[in-house]
Formats: sequence, structure tokens, C-alpha cells
Amino acid sequence: MTSKSVKKLWESYRHLAPVILYLLFYLAVFTYVENRPVHNMHLLVSKWDRLIPFCEYFVVPYFLWFFYIAAGVLWFALAEKDRSQYWALVTNLGIGMTLFLIVSLVYPNGHTLRPTYLHRDNIFMDMVRFLWTIDTPTNVLPSIHVFNSVAVHIAVAGSPTLREKHPWVVHCSLLLCIAIIAATMFLKQHTVIDVITALGLNIVCYYFVYQPSLSRRETSARVRGRLQ
Repeated sequence: MTSKSVKKLWESYRHLAPVILYLLFYLAVFTYVENRPVHNMHLLVSKWDRLIPFCEYFVVPYFLWFFYIAAGVLWFALAEKDRSQYWALVTNLGIGMTLFLIVSLVYPNGHTLRPTYLHRDNIFMDMVRFLWTIDTPTNVLPSIHVFNSVAVHIAVAGSPTLREKHPWVVHCSLLLCIAIIAATMFLKQHTVIDVITALGLNIVCYYFVYQPSLSRRETSARVRGRLQ
């Protein structure tokens, strides 16, 4: 590969570099948070969590989350011509994930909702057992599964390209987003408090990340209309 081709490759994909670097940082801090000794764990269980039954079938949308987030980021990074939409999405994700790390560091939290014995035996239960071996019921506030899912759907629903040319993608995104949110509670991965906090954080982040650009576009449209 020549230096010219390397330079061209860098210019085409350099906008992915901050995301990769942040992901490495996030994984390093998250690993530390998950494995550090904690002597004062704050339990977040509420009476509403007791009313939600365990349902192993929701493990499917829960695992689809990984594909959903990756596909969303990569589509806006590689296929969407309006690069500002990509930066809005990764900024939104970065704010939420960073706040999650801060909360986990200063307010160790978790829950005790997981069933002690899984009575059924099927492939979905096997998937749940595997999930529970790699994901502890600690550091759950706010739910990153919920926050990132909503953040990606906000970007998908706000994309003129997807709304006009591929509306089915927007509809499927909404259904999957809702299924993932429900899965966090039906699998006893997160509590109602985690979900509500994540949704509230989505609202705050949307206001700071998307509203300024929307206001600028509306102002620009009004100015163009007056000049015509």
C-alpha cells in the first residue's frame, strides 16, 4: 500500500478514530468499575420491579442491542452524507456513556432481582445463563442498553435519508428499541429506576445535542424563505 493510498484511506475514515479511542477508554474504565472491591453497594430495587415477571425470550432483543448500536453508528459514519448527523449521534452516545461511568464510580449500585433458580430449560435459558456469566447485576444506573438504544433511534428517526427512502428502517428501529427497553426489565438485567433514569438522560442529552442544530436549520430555512 502506497503512502498516497494510506493518506486517502485516513482521510476517508479518520472520523472513526475518536469513536475507537473513546471505546477503548470506556472499556478500560468499565472493566475497572466492574472488578473493583465495593463495600457500600446501593440497591435500586423498587416495588414495580416485583410486578414484572422474568421472561427468557427477551434475551433475543437484548443481544440484538450489540448489532443495533454498531449498525447505527456505522451507517451514519459510512453511508450518511450529512456528517453532522454522525457527530450528533456519537456525541450523544459519548455523553451518556461518560455520565454512566461517573455515576458508577461515585455511586456503586446494583440489584438483587435475578432468579436464584431457572426452572425452564431451553435455548433461550441457555442464552440467559451465558449472559449472566459475562454481565453482573452491578453498575446498572442508568441503563446503557436503554440510553444507547434511544440515542440510536433518535438519530435514525431524524435522518431525512432514512425517513424518505427507507421508512421501514425507522419503523423497525422503533420496534427494536422498545423491545430492548422491555428486555432489560424482563430479563432482570436492570430495574425500573435504571430505565427511567436512562430515558430522562436521553431527554436532557437530546436538548443539548440536537436542539441547537435544529434551531439553526429552522432559522436558516426562514431566512432563505424571506430572501426568495
